Amino acid sequence: MTQTPDSAGPSLGGPAKEQHSRVKSAEDFDLVIGFLGFWALVLLVITVAAELTAQPALGWALGLLAVLLALWGMLRLRRRLPARTSRRIR
Repeated sequence: MTQTPDSAGPSLGGPAKEQHSRVKSAEDFDLVIGFLGFWALVLLVITVAAELTAQPALGWALGLLAVLLALWGMLRLRRRLPARTSRRIR
């Protein structure tokens, strides 16, 4: 019995693999968002401390602005992806 490409079974690039890659992509976004959130908090503390001690804080504030803008952009992109439905396999 000869199988045609249509009946040869599931293809490697089928919907299941696409769904898995989308979930993995969402996890990668979550990791980047967490990383940016951590550094935003660190830069906020440094900026406030520099302001309170009358040290130059413009560079820290600009760095904080850049990280917050990157975080905002990542959150907007993350909303377009489907919600995570599975956990990473160890």
